[in-house]
Amino acid sequence: MKLLDYYHDTHPQNEYFVPRKCMIPPNTDINLFGVRGSGKSAIALDYLEESEELQTLYIDFDEPKLLFETLTLLKLQHYIDTHLITLLILDHYHEDYLPSFPNVEQLIVLTRKPLQDKDFRSLELFPLDYEEFLAFESASIKNRGFKHFLRSGTLPLLARSSKTNTLAMKTFFYSAFESQEQKLLLLLAQHHTKHLTTHQIYTFAKEKFKVSKDWLYKTIKDFQEEKLILFIDDRYQKSGKKMLLFDFAFAKYLSLGQPFILQFDTMIALALMKHQINVQTLGIHGYITEKNELIIPAPFESEESLWVKSQNKFSIYKKYGIKKVSIITVANTYEYHIEKLHFEALPFDEWSVINNEDDV
Repeated sequence: MKLLDYYHDTHPQNEYFVPRKCMIPPNTDINLFGVRGSGKSAIALDYLEESEELQTLYIDFDEPKLLFETLTLLKLQHYIDTHLITLLILDHYHEDYLPSFPNVEQLIVLTRKPLQDKDFRSLELFPLDYEEFLAFESASIKNRGFKHFLRSGTLPLLARSSKTNTLAMKTFFYSAFESQEQKLLLLLAQHHTKHLTTHQIYTFAKEKFKVSKDWLYKTIKDFQEEKLILFIDDRYQKSGKKMLLFDFAFAKYLSLGQPFILQFDTMIALALMKHQINVQTLGIHGYITEKNELIIPAPFESEESLWVKSQNKFSIYKKYGIKKVSIITVANTYEYHIEKLHFEALPFDEWSVINNEDDV
């Protein structure tokens, strides 16, 4: 019971917390899940601060104190009943650690992948979108939004840094991933934005480090379920799917450097995912939504240049039933028509806010 007394009396606190769009509702059992580094613990700790301290219990399954002591369901339930615990938070919970969950007024379980348990309301937390990132910025780096976003990426722990993020990226890489996972991530970063199959990834991996096929296939599946990596179907070509890492700045850190256009392309794709907009790629021509809107990353292209390219590709747009074309830029704004097809160029910061409003 000493360990549970410790957890009851002591829990970590947020040094600095910025409200997120995803917040925990009261009086409901919640499974808050999402990719590692997305900020789940911070949201749970903020919710804990708003509750009665003596009626709460926060257990972090990543704590080293649990290495030599097993926490059983019987012990946990007895402690909850004895101390009248009304809110229990299980952080970094690993599936099947407990045979079942204890009875408590409100239970919040934080995981990387969603629990297969219908008794929980599922809440998925993505890393920061652009609006959330701007809220995280400190006073010293205000008004440098897009450039800072490009450099820092979407992980909350990096959003408030006004200096280089190399050391923070390094700390995250070594603390959040096991040795074999680190090697696989480095390999995936080398092929970021490429069309790949899992078999191709395995072929590349065994040339670089010792790895079993079973482990790699299972880990790729786990990475997909956690959304550490995303595979996007291609409507234009059928060989492989476009593979993206979950954060464009992290992908750049793990590689020898990536062209700006690849970072910008990934930034747009991840923004679509976070806004729950399902897309496919249309070859090299952009991303196509279920409503047949084509989204083209074109950070610096002028209206004249895009108009010429659009004329050359117009037969492709007609073939695939494109109903609208959105051109995402860094700063340019313009629009034009070719026949009845409307083309509109918007800066990324404006476009990302419009997409968010459409989701509400």
